[in-house]
Amino acid sequence: MSDHSGEIDGLPLFWRSAPTASTGSPPDGASDGAVPLYLHGVPSSSDEWPAFLQRSGGPAPDLPGFGRSGKPGTLRYTIDEYDRFVERFLDERGVERVSLVVHDWGAVGLAFAQRLTERVERLAIINAVPFLPGYRWHRTARIWRTFALGELAMGSTNRFVLRRATERANASPGPMPDAWLDSVLEHFEQGTQRAILRLYRGGSPEVLAAAGARLGSLSMPALVAWGMQDPYIPARFARAYADALPNAELLELPDAGHWPWLDRPDLIERVASFLGST
Repeated sequence: MSDHSGEIDGLPLFWRSAPTASTGSPPDGASDGAVPLYLHGVPSSSDEWPAFLQRSGGPAPDLPGFGRSGKPGTLRYTIDEYDRFVERFLDERGVERVSLVVHDWGAVGLAFAQRLTERVERLAIINAVPFLPGYRWHRTARIWRTFALGELAMGSTNRFVLRRATERANASPGPMPDAWLDSVLEHFEQGTQRAILRLYRGGSPEVLAAAGARLGSLSMPALVAWGMQDPYIPARFARAYADALPNAELLELPDAGHWPWLDRPDLIERVASFLGST
C-alpha cells in the first residue's frame, strides 16, 4: 500500500492505494478491468480502508474537506460537488471503470454511479447514508444541522466528547478503537468541521431522497452489507437499499454496528470476494 498526493483544479488531494489483487495493475493507474474505489464517510478519511486495500487493491481518496486533502471555504460540500469530484479523480488517475465501495457519506459515490452508470461494474454499500425516502437524521446530525448549535458542538469536540459520541457506534462494548479516535482527531481542524456542517445542512430528507431517485437504473451486481446495530441509520434501510437496486444481494450482520468490519472482520474478505467475482 502506498500514499499519494497531488492536485485537482488547485485542490490539494491525498489518496492511498494498493495494486489490484486480481490483475496486479498499478494501484492508481489504468487497468483493463474495473478497479476498486473506496469512498469513506464522516468524520473519517481513507484511514478507514487499509485492510480492504490490502485485500483487493485500488485507490481510496480523502474526500475534499477530510483527512489530508484540501478543505477550502469556497466549496459548498454538496452531493453534486462530490459527484463531480469522483469523476475528476478517476479521470486524473486514468481509471475508466470501477467497482465502487461506499460507507456512510461515501454514498455520494451513488450520485456518480447514477449519472455515469457505464463506469461502475460492481457496487458495495456498507451502512451508507440513505439516498432513499423516509430517512430522518439522528440526534448528532440534527445538532450539526442547527445553526450556532452545530458550530458550538464542533468547537467543543475533543477526545472525551468523541469517545462518548461513538460509544454505541459498534456492537463491541465501549467507544471506537483508539486508532480510529486518533485518526479523526488528527484531522478534525476547522476545515473539516466546516465541511461536515455544510454537508449535513445541505442534506435535507428531500435532498437525500432526490439523490437516489435513479437507483433503479443501477443494474450492475450489488452487495448491501449492513451492521444491524447501527445507532445512526435504522436497520430497515438495509432492505430498502437492496429493494431499490435491481440486482442486489443483502448481507445483514446482526452482531455489527455502523462500522461493521470492526465487529466482523470477515466482512473485509466478503467484500473483496464480491469485488473479484466474475
